[in-house]
Amino acid sequence: VFTGKANCPYYAKAELLADYLQTNLPNFRVHKVTQQPDKWEQWLHNICETNGWEHRQCPIIWRELLDRGGKGQLLGGLNDFLEYAQQYYGITSMMLMEEMLDIAEENLQTHLEIVKEDEEIKSHIKPIQIWITSASVPICYHLIPLLANGEVFGMTTEISIHLLDTDQFKEILCSIVMEAEDMAFPLLRSISEHTKIDQAFIDADIIIVLDDVLLNLEVQSRENYIREVSEICQMYAPLIEKNAKSEVKVISSGKTFANLKATMLRTYGPSIRPENIIAVATSWESTAKAMLARKLNMNTAGVKDVIVWGNVTGSNYIDLSHAKLYGYDCAIWGPPNFQRPLLNMIYDSKWINSEFLSAQSTLSSRVSHCTGMLPAHAVATVLQYWYHGSPSEEIISVGVLSEGQFCIPEGIIFSMPVRFQNGTWEVLTELQINETTQEVLGRLSHELVQEKLVALKEINEMHPYEA
Repeated sequence: VFTGKANCPYYAKAELLADYLQTNLPNFRVHKVTQQPDKWEQWLHNICETNGWEHRQCPIIWRELLDRGGKGQLLGGLNDFLEYAQQYYGITSMMLMEEMLDIAEENLQTHLEIVKEDEEIKSHIKPIQIWITSASVPICYHLIPLLANGEVFGMTTEISIHLLDTDQFKEILCSIVMEAEDMAFPLLRSISEHTKIDQAFIDADIIIVLDDVLLNLEVQSRENYIREVSEICQMYAPLIEKNAKSEVKVISSGKTFANLKATMLRTYGPSIRPENIIAVATSWESTAKAMLARKLNMNTAGVKDVIVWGNVTGSNYIDLSHAKLYGYDCAIWGPPNFQRPLLNMIYDSKWINSEFLSAQSTLSSRVSHCTGMLPAHAVATVLQYWYHGSPSEEIISVGVLSEGQFCIPEGIIFSMPVRFQNGTWEVLTELQINETTQEVLGRLSHELVQEKLVALKEINEMHPYEA
């Protein structure tokens, strides 16, 4: 094995002698590894450290003991190889320095052309770069297979996953990486763990923010928890602006302050496209649909267009006024796209107005205790819709930046009905809402406005000069 700098004349002399020996000796085989000049020193240090060798010059030459295993037998540099060839085969090289320099220059040009060609080939294969924060949480463990099996981005789209967390969770991250690699997903180009925050979000196409706070109001005030969330976002947002791609998509999930995280990332990262920051409400949608399906004794998948308004992980409102049933077993049947209004089919209005609406505390408990499959599926579903579009006639609830739709104050992330198409989303402003719903939206938006004001106040008090 012959390795050296592409522009090294001594490497040129060694490799030409090696080529001559390979041509004229039946069992002499040569493997050449040319290194870029600026990377040579580090590469040499690494290979010597790995094999326990002492060598500081160019080239480095060794024998691979293929028939016996082992790390290989170091021969040394050019002079060592010349002596080896002379003793074993009676052959040496009389190449002059001028010729060596000419060949070294040719080697460098050839190497640069090969590198450029390799980079061009790789540029045509661009895996989606996905960063997941607080990646030691159970949601991440369930999310990785959903992202890597091809259903979210397509069966021909490769992905690279980057797991970000603090040093104390490094062992967990390494375990997740090894297990994901062992599963050998065809579309998972790479998966890696990261604990250095300054390297976060490099070349990110998608960032999934799973950071949570352990909410216990008996231990400390809500304002303190809001400050913790705001500080996390104040740390992430500049790194996203600096390191991520300009069209990066940011998804806020988790069990606490999902809307606030999205709002503060937008506040502290003004160059991040506002339409590319969303909070996931799909867990609430799914849980509400399941509860309704049990009441109606039908398949959950047949319940559509349940709207989640407001704060995904706080005060929200489950709106059934547009909900529809498909495939419901009743007196009237139709083709697969035949649907019935849900409120017309639940004749027990007392259950709707008391048990279901008051059961939102029960609903909240169910959602908050789902630490794995449900929230992971929610994130994967939203990503699938974002990249490939949602069902054309179906309403999806997502926390997005308000621009005054439905009289909701501007500048907060508020869950509202949207439809995904062509790689983006649009709010379904044509939906009619009644006075009761409008009053509820006013109350829900007040909570989110107050959360944002508290977050900004806490940070301003901590960093008055920056403010």
